[in-house]
Amino acid sequence: MLGGLRASMQRLFTPLARVLLGWGVSPDAVTIAGTVVVSALALTLLPTGHVLLGGLLIGLFVLTDSLDGVMARLSGRSGPWGAFLDSTLDRVSDGAVFAGITLWFVLHPDLPYATWGVAASLACLVLGSVVPYARARAESVGATAAVGIAERSDRLLVALLAVVLTQVGVPVVVAEVMLTLLAVASLVTVVQRVATVRRQLSRTAHTEATPDPEA
Repeated sequence: MLGGLRASMQRLFTPLARVLLGWGVSPDAVTIAGTVVVSALALTLLPTGHVLLGGLLIGLFVLTDSLDGVMARLSGRSGPWGAFLDSTLDRVSDGAVFAGITLWFVLHPDLPYATWGVAASLACLVLGSVVPYARARAESVGATAAVGIAERSDRLLVALLAVVLTQVGVPVVVAEVMLTLLAVASLVTVVQRVATVRRQLSRTAHTEATPDPEA
């Protein structure tokens, strides 16, 4: 959904990436700093009810998520280590965001259908961690699972939009519906990836079991 926007952001960040590299800032430092900032914002502003400010600031950092990748390409440092670090720390910041939203509902029980909000955001937290795990595990067994109806940035921005809208007059129940749909989308993505890997491994097993007539 955000593929085109992400490509535009990468072009936009190229001058900034060159400046940071010129200052001696490494792509890894940007990756770590982004994770720390997003996690701090999510676990301080969201639970305390500052969801408008928190959502906007976190959303801004989500859009800048590709900056470290641009820096890595410009500096010739793209490789397995950067991909591993980025993917691992993404799980930290994702967990912090959904934990912050969950705590917002927990600490504000006066919100309409707060229990529903807690359940929906927890489901997003759990399923959101299973989605990338399914892809990583698929690759470890020689398959690919790059399928799904929503990417990481899509999931985060939808979740943040859901809570931000409550601060501009939209009923809280709308946020709870959006989070529920997001959890369902994550579940569908997990099922898609499991089914995809199952088909790939079944084809591989069938090919290996079929004798070569020319052998």
